[in-house]
This record gives sequence, C-alpha cells and structure tokens, in this order.
Amino acid sequence: MTRDAAGLDKNFNHQEAEARLYKWWEESGFFRADPAAPGRPFVIVIPPPNVTGKLHMGHALDETLQDILTRYHRMCGDNTLWLPGTDHAGIATQNVVERALAAEGGSREELGREKFVERVWRWKNEYGADIVHQLRRLGASCDWSRERFTMDEGLSRAVREVFVSLYEQGLIYRDYYIINWCPRCRTALADLEVEHEDRPDHLYYVRYPVVGKEAVLTVATTRPETIFGDTAVAVNPQDSRFQDLIGEKVLVPLTDRVAPIIADSYVDPDFGTGALKVTPAHDPNDFKLGQAHRLPSLKCIDDDGRMNQAAGRYAGQDRFDCRRNMLAELEEGGLLEKTEPLTHAVGVCYRCKTVVEPNLSRQWFVRTAPLAARAARAVRDGETAFVPKNWEKTYFEWLDNIRDWCISRQLWWGHQIPAWHCLSCGQTIVSREDPLACPYCGEDLERDPDVLDTWFSSALWPFSTLGWPDQSPDLARYYPTTCLVTGFDIIFFWVARMMMMGLHFMKETPFRTVIIHALVKDAEGRKMSKSKGNVVDPLNIVDRYGADAFRFTLCSLAGHGRDIRLSDERVAGYGKFVNKLWNAAKLVLNNLGAARLSDGAPAPLTLPDRWLRSRLDRTVRLMRRHLDEFYYDRLADVIYHFVWDEFCDWHLELIKPMLYGEDEAARVSVQSNLVYSLSVLLKLLHPIMPFVTEELWSKLPGAPGSLMLAPFPEGDDQVLDPAAEERIGFLMDVTRATRSMRADFGLPQAQKLAPLVKCGEPALASALEEYSPLLLKLMGAESLGLAGAETAKPRDAALAAFPWGEVWLPLAGHIDLAEESRRLEKELAGLGKEAKAARAKLANADYVNKAPEEIVEETRERLSAMEARTETLKRSLNLLREMEAP
Repeated sequence: MTRDAAGLDKNFNHQEAEARLYKWWEESGFFRADPAAPGRPFVIVIPPPNVTGKLHMGHALDETLQDILTRYHRMCGDNTLWLPGTDHAGIATQNVVERALAAEGGSREELGREKFVERVWRWKNEYGADIVHQLRRLGASCDWSRERFTMDEGLSRAVREVFVSLYEQGLIYRDYYIINWCPRCRTALADLEVEHEDRPDHLYYVRYPVVGKEAVLTVATTRPETIFGDTAVAVNPQDSRFQDLIGEKVLVPLTDRVAPIIADSYVDPDFGTGALKVTPAHDPNDFKLGQAHRLPSLKCIDDDGRMNQAAGRYAGQDRFDCRRNMLAELEEGGLLEKTEPLTHAVGVCYRCKTVVEPNLSRQWFVRTAPLAARAARAVRDGETAFVPKNWEKTYFEWLDNIRDWCISRQLWWGHQIPAWHCLSCGQTIVSREDPLACPYCGEDLERDPDVLDTWFSSALWPFSTLGWPDQSPDLARYYPTTCLVTGFDIIFFWVARMMMMGLHFMKETPFRTVIIHALVKDAEGRKMSKSKGNVVDPLNIVDRYGADAFRFTLCSLAGHGRDIRLSDERVAGYGKFVNKLWNAAKLVLNNLGAARLSDGAPAPLTLPDRWLRSRLDRTVRLMRRHLDEFYYDRLADVIYHFVWDEFCDWHLELIKPMLYGEDEAARVSVQSNLVYSLSVLLKLLHPIMPFVTEELWSKLPGAPGSLMLAPFPEGDDQVLDPAAEERIGFLMDVTRATRSMRADFGLPQAQKLAPLVKCGEPALASALEEYSPLLLKLMGAESLGLAGAETAKPRDAALAAFPWGEVWLPLAGHIDLAEESRRLEKELAGLGKEAKAARAKLANADYVNKAPEEIVEETRERLSAMEARTETLKRSLNLLREMEAP
C-alpha cells in the first residue's frame, strides 16, 4: 500500500493497526495501576461476563462506556484502575459441560462430583478466556495483571468468610420454604432468576364434594395437578355464601383424603368462586396459610417434575401429562364444572425456559431486610447516586419489598456451602476451616452438597477483587470504587446486592455513582434475539468498520433513558468520520514544514487560528463537562460536529491560502497552530476512538510517548476570542443560509446563485470581502454582493434574517414562481393527510398501548419529521406568495 510523505496510508488500516497498538499498550504496562502512585483514585470494576459467554452487544456497550471513562481519567492524571474478571456462572457453565458429556455418551452422575468439577475446570481453562480476548478487540484498557475469577483462590476465601460471618450474625439460616424450582436444571432459583412470560392457559373449575352434605365447593385453579397436594379449602370469614360450611370437610377429588374448610381473610371473595384450594407444598401464599392454620404440607410433584406417590395412580407421570389425564377423569366423574380460557404470566427458568415449579424444600437463605434497609438509605442519603436518577425508583421498589434471598443451588459447579451436617446428632457446623469431626459428638460429618447462587460471589466483587478479607494496599487505595456502568436489567441481581454486602462488610458504599445504560436494539427498535434473526455480532462490525467507528457509534447513541438503535448504516457513517479525521490529519502532517509539538501552545495570530483556538477551547470545556456528567451522546455530538464542521470544513479551508501562500511568517504561524490544534483534537477523541488517534499521534512531530498517557486538555480563558468567533460565525451564517434556501426551493447544485448580504458592521463586511472566494466555492455561487444600508430587498429574493442583518437570494431566472408555488402546495397537502393519520394513531390508546413499542416510536418520529418539513414548506410558500403579490 502506498504511503504519503507523512508515512500515512490512503485510509486508516484498522485491521493491521488495532492488534499492533493494543499489543504495544498492554506490553508497555500502560493499563496497570499502582496503589503507591499519586493522583486521585478513579476505579471501575468490570461487570464480570460469564466464562461461557461470547461478546454480545450488551458487553460491547458496557465496556465501551467504561473504557471511555477510564481513558479520560487516566489522561487527567488520576490513579486509574479498571479491574477486569469473569464470573463462574454456575448453571450456565455446568449446562455447557453436561451437554458436552452427553454428546460423548456420558453424564455427570457417571463421573461423580469430584471428577465432574475437574472436567469443568479443564473446560474453563481452555475456553473461559475467550471473552476477555474479545474485549481486547474493542480496545478495553483494563489492568489485565489484576484479572480475577469468581472462583479463584482469593475470591473463594472471601466468599467463605462472608458466608460464615453472616451465619454467625444470624443473617444466614437454613429452613423449609417454598422456593422456585427448575425441574430441568434440578436446582432452586432466586425470585430474580425466574422470568415471566404471558402464555395462553385455562382456568379449571373443579368441584370438591362436602363430606356428609349434599353440597359441593367449586374451586378455580390453573394447576389442577396440584390437587393431590391440597390439605384445605379456604374461604373468607365474611363471605355469607360459605358461613355454614366453615369447619366442615371436603373430599379431595381423585383421592380418598379429606381436607378441612378453613376461614381466612386472605381469601378474596371476588376472585374465582371465592373458595381457594390450599396446597402448602406447591404455592408460596398457600405455604403461609398452611403455617397460620398448622396444615400439613403434602408434596405431590418430585424434583424432576414428575408426580410422586401422593398422586396415586398418576405417580411417575410428567406433571403436564398428569394434568391432561386427570382432567379427563374429573370430567368423566362430573367433578369438572367448566373450563375458561386465560392468559397469565407463567414463571420460567431464566436459563433453560422450563416452567418453574413452586416447591417445598430445605434451602439456605440470607435474611435480607436489615441489609436492604441500609442499602436503600445509602441512596436516599446521597452516598450513591444513580444516573439517570429515575432508576433509583426501581432500586427502591425492590429493596423496600424484598424477600429473603434463597442462596443455595443444587449444582456441583460453584462455591460449595461451607456447612457440614452430623448424621449422628443432627447438628450443623458452619466453619471457616474444614472440620474433621462433629464438635458436639465426635462422629463423622457430611458436607452440605449445595453450592451458592452465582450472584452471592458477584455481590462481593468490588471489595473481594481488591484483596478482602486481607487489608491489602489495593483495598486501602481503591475502595470504594468510583462508578459502576451497567444495564438496568441487573439492578436487582447485582447492583442492590453489591450495595448490601459492601455496606455491611466495608461500612461504605461500593461505588459513588451507578450509571445505567439502555438496551441495544436493532435499527427498527426491536430487541435483539435469535428467534427474530436480528442478533448482530459486535466482532463482525469491528472486522468490517473498525473498533473506533463501532465505539463512536455506541457512544453517540448512549443517551440517558433512551434505547440504542444500531444499524450498519450508522456504523458505516462513523467509519466515514474516522476517514475524515485521517484525511484531515494527512493534510496537516504533510504541510507542517518544520513545525513541531512544543511544550506550550503557540499564540494564534491569524483570524482563522484565533477563531479555531477559541472554538476549540469551548469544545474542551463541553467535552469535560459531558464526561464528568456521563452524557455520552452529547460528548460524541460535540466532538463530531467540531471536527467535521468546524475543523475540516471551515478551518482547513480558511487557512489554505496562508498555508500555500508566499507569506512565510503567516505560513509558519498557521503550521504551529495546526500541529497544536491537531494534538488537542486527538487528545479529545482518544477516549472514544483510541486506535486511530494513537496511530496519528505517533506521526505527530514532537509528540511524546503514548497518547493515552498525554494530559487531557483543559480550558484556557486567554484564548477565548468572541470577536473572532463572531466574524467567522458570520461567514458561516451566510454560507449556511444560502445553502438552506437553495435546498428549500429545490435548486440544483449546478445553478450558480448570486446572494446579497446586508450588514452594517464594518468588521463583518471586511471579513466577507476577504473570504468571499472561499464562500463562493462553498455556496456554489457566482457572485456575493454586499448591499448598502439604504438598499431594499429585491422583490424576487428569498430572505434569511440574523441578528447582524440579512441574506437575500434572488430567485429570478432560477424558478417559475407560480409553478413552484403549486408544487409546494401539493406537497403540503400530501403531508397534511399523512400527519393527520399519524396523529390519529397516536391519539388511539389501543394503538399506543398494544402496538409494538418500536412501531409506536417510529410513528412518533415520522410525525415529527413531517411537522418539521411542513414548517419549511410553509416558510418557502409564504416567501413565494410575497414575491408574486402585485
């Protein structure tokens, strides 16, 4: 590939540069943090991706936003640590290895626990690092020397210490309770691990004969297979329909058992028939009723989802097969009164989508109420803030209504619970060290087979990764962390639990700010899913367009509270921005002469340099503000428009006469300011686009070391120049007004125009005269006139007004006024009909509430565009009518 005098290829070769530059950064130790180094700590812990994971759009957004902050604060001189790591992902990883074993014709049961866990470790060591290598492709500047894993030796010790401490404090206990059970994964699930899907179903009205009476109680249920576990029927004590039945007994259908009719105010008389079947072993609310009325708990569905002996002749059948078969028998026996269609939310396992079974089981729990109260208070008191703030409501809703956390899982891969049960005396021992025998009776112990919920170890991530429970230098220097960047979907799973554990064990919140980003959706606003076939592979985008274009796209779309609509066209557009920067830098680097980047900023002498330095200073201030306030989309917008519109389209054009002219003093001054201004631009862009900026920095004469270690620019009041901004702004106003009027009236670019400018300020008039050759080129005009103070606007001229005066665009000879009026009126009428239809849709509550969110949003955007176009057409039509008036 040919290169120019500055050693630059025609275009930025991201495929070659990215791997080379990242290798240099990492090997040079630029990412490493040093607790002994000076500077204010800036610390982020990465939300640890699952070791089973492949890089997806959520990761890409997450890591890009974190890396932007990390690179910015590193350049600000902060003692910066971005700590990476991965999560052992209990259920997911065990499932992957079990599938591999099944493909080989084996199973974990055949291997046994010890050999199976060894097999999972081998898999983890072979494949578990895939995702961290993929993160490198994005440019993530993590301190890889500190990479952690939720089951490494140090974190395992922290997990054990937390479990034992909470147990000793009475905050962890073991008890029977109704838990969410996945028959496929054969494990308990926390409430948050159950996803709810609206599914069509039926409500079955089943008759329960009252013992000793010619009466029946009809009960409505969606789960008739649990009838075999019924131990009561409940009614409301105030319900007059059932007063004479309270205390009687019913015959449980399809069994030979009887159950009492009990009264409890929990029962809603208006729901169903007003009578409620009570199944304490298979429903959390029934379990509470059972405890209040001392009812027995009869389990009729085993852990594998099959009916047990309590189901009599249905024992051994799958729960759903049993449902179909017993309904036929109920109908045949006259016990099925009716069936009604029903759509309701059905709980499914978040991992395998199997319908979850509420199940009575003995599990380990964290008593969360005292921990949650402190975590909620920390946010209410301002110790930690959410950005955007509206996510605090979601956080409070969960913490204020929290249930105890079921932390035991019936898996083999994970942190095995440090509890031992004595088979002789029945005592349970929880210990930091493995006990050799029962301390109560001296007999042998059996370790609890369950492992901890994956989120238990993740909840300790901000302090366990820094060395806790040891008082390490990293822990002393880097806790609490500065901010957390994550998605709204794990506020409950992870954020709240980190807050609870951090406050309890470290007595400080784990982070000062929680930055919540939205979902990445496809171009139509649909959630990405395999079933829709719209999943986009981030690495495929990086391969095609480069990491810089992809990162800039994600940054530009990451507005507060707004989902991200990703499209190839958008990324390709920012790929053009990368090339625009590259070509601008090539122009600069090939025309610098002897200019080099010195320690100080050169004095701007020419009007274009004074203007650029002033505008650049304002851009620096805005960039800093948006970075400090986490407005990523505004950040990208500011630098994009400055680079493209002001630096490339205006400044480089304004200075070309001096750059290529004979005035050596002017040329040297422009060259000195060019090299400096380009250096500032590269620094501003580096956090978002690290690769192309580092490559260009290496070509900048006199630029020291790596750009990522260069100081981030700061504002300088001395270079602010309102007068220069006013003059160049005036030239830009004239050009843009002419271009806008050309577009409003549909005038082709080939038509040469002759705009007139009316302006009473001599300094502006002087600038217009000096730079008119450039303006003529930019406007596609053949002449540019300056109207006198007494000159009246030509009747056939369009007008654009500004505080400094007016721009007139004579249209005679360019358009047929009458024909153009008819064209605009026709377009206006068509737009009016379309806009009316769109407004009617949006005024329809059914459409807004029931249509897919992305379709409604598209209608809103279309209406907004039509309204903007309508205003433009009206303005143009009014001008034409004025011209046509006698």
